[in-house]
Formats: sequence, C-alpha cells, structure tokens
Amino acid sequence: MVGSAALAARELVERLGGRFSVQMGIDVDRSDREVDRWFLAATLFGTRIAWPIVERTFAVLRDAGVETVEDAGRRSWQELVGLLDAGGYVRYDERTATRLQRLAEVVEERYGRPSALKAVRDPRALEASLDDLPGWGPTTVRLFLRELRGVWPGADPPLDERAAQAAAALGLPVRDVATLRRLASLAELDVRDLEAALVRARITQRSAAA
Repeated sequence: MVGSAALAARELVERLGGRFSVQMGIDVDRSDREVDRWFLAATLFGTRIAWPIVERTFAVLRDAGVETVEDAGRRSWQELVGLLDAGGYVRYDERTATRLQRLAEVVEERYGRPSALKAVRDPRALEASLDDLPGWGPTTVRLFLRELRGVWPGADPPLDERAAQAAAALGLPVRDVATLRRLASLAELDVRDLEAALVRARITQRSAAA
C-alpha cells in the first residue's frame, strides 16, 4: 500500500507538474530576489484566472522588465494595463494594475521589499502580515507560503484544502501537512511539489465535473 501510494504520488507530479513557481522559472530556494519574483506571481494568482493565463501573464511582464512588485510600481498604470491585456487579463486588467501599484506602495512603506518578511518567524504572524496587504487574502497567502516551506522559518501554512480533497479522491494517505511530508518522503519528492500537484489535480477534477 505504501509503495503503491508513493508510486502514484510520483506519477501525479510527473503528469501534472509540481511547484507553480518552478514552472514559471522561479527558484525561491536560490535568493531573496527570486522570492520577490514569486511574490509578484502569487499576486497574479490572487485573481480568479486559470493558472496557464497567470503563467503567460508573468512571462509577458518578465519580458517587459517587470519581475517584482517593485518593478510594477515604477510603471505607469496604462502600461501595466497593456501588459496585463497581452497576458490575457482582459477582464481584470484595470483592477489588477491598480492593485499592483497600491501593493508596491504599501510593501515599500512597510517592509522595503517582500523578502524582508522572512524575518517574521511565527507562522500565524506571517500569515496575518501578508493577509493585511492590498488585494491579498487567505488563498493568495497560503499559495505564496506553501512554496516557501523549508525556505522561510515562518512558512508553514496548513495543507491546502484542495490538496486534501484531491488526495481523498485519488486514495492517497494525505490529510494534513504531516501526512503530506510522510508521503513525499516515501516518494522521494519535494513536499512542495506534491502539494502543488494535488492542488492541480483538484482543479482538474472540478473542471471535468463542470
């Protein structure tokens, strides 16, 4: 049973992909700069848009030299709207451009840069600080933090509910972060890749049922 679950977990990651950050060319393990890039990407995920559009939009912004929220704050509102349109945010372009500019102001005023928040070691305090940012909420906070497990001391969000639901549907023994870690270890996977793959699986399951 354990062996089959580990094999199924590996196959799931291979089939659906792991961390969203890695898929977007971001390596949060490498540097604070990469974490700042992931912060911008996570902000884009905060809008109810399919992840391929988010990935494409981040690529458009990156190619235009906008890789962090700080970079976005240096661009005009109209320029941001144009870049978001090019990525596929046509229905959310103006709202997202406004949010990015406001977010840039607040982050600079409070922390200087997003990666400075790694100094907040208490998980609940870190979640509260992120949740208090313009346009951020629990879903964005946990998306951002789950890919920083093991990188930031305070990055320890609960298991994503969608991951737990997907695991139950697939018959995998994952109910919380502890069991997620156990299965990832058995499957020789990064725990972040397994959780992200389970989230992707749940999104796919919902799309198929719609």
